[in-house]
Amino acid sequence: MKNNSKRHSNERNRNNIINIAFLALAVFLSGLLYSPSYAQQAETLFDGSVSHGGFGGPVVQIGNVAGTTGAWVGGRGGWIINLDQNHTISLGGGGYGLVTNHISPFQFEGDEELYAMGGYGGFIFEYTNQSYRLIHLTATTLIGGGALMLRERNFEDVKDEVGRYFVLEPGINAELNITSFFRIAAGVNYRFTSGISDFGFSDSDFSGFNGVLTFKFGGFL
Repeated sequence: MKNNSKRHSNERNRNNIINIAFLALAVFLSGLLYSPSYAQQAETLFDGSVSHGGFGGPVVQIGNVAGTTGAWVGGRGGWIINLDQNHTISLGGGGYGLVTNHISPFQFEGDEELYAMGGYGGFIFEYTNQSYRLIHLTATTLIGGGALMLRERNFEDVKDEVGRYFVLEPGINAELNITSFFRIAAGVNYRFTSGISDFGFSDSDFSGFNGVLTFKFGGFL
């Protein structure tokens, strides 16, 4: 009898300990979930009111190509992420083609004069500061690649040989809000190429500063 009584007593004590442990755990969890009105809000880099948009449009670049003035025409677009009213980023891409005539140092025997033909494109990251202001600044970086070929002046013949190269192109722009869905950005970038060694051209012929004009159409806020 005494052993049974002692066993029952031990079981009651064990159950009491388990109940107390569960009660303590419940109190602890409720303390984590309960947020007093006087508690301070955690500081964050951005305020959390993120909105999204998108844009696309044509781009014109003017700079030096192989010692003469060259023009590149193309377009770009991106997904806009408004982190807060002061900080906006966009993730997208773009591509540009050379539209001016630049004689190649290398010529095939018996052919007419041959000219550089090519283009490049890639991923574009852009940061915009205070995009709600009438005029604001943006910073862009393109990372990608390009291809270089030769053509006749009138495009009647395009050679099959292709030279490929890497492109890194950072830039900075001043952007003007024309309407709620249309913006114009004007700025400068620097095109850095690596790997051009075909048709008598080199990286120095396609690397350098460019004036850039970008037209953006889309939803920005």
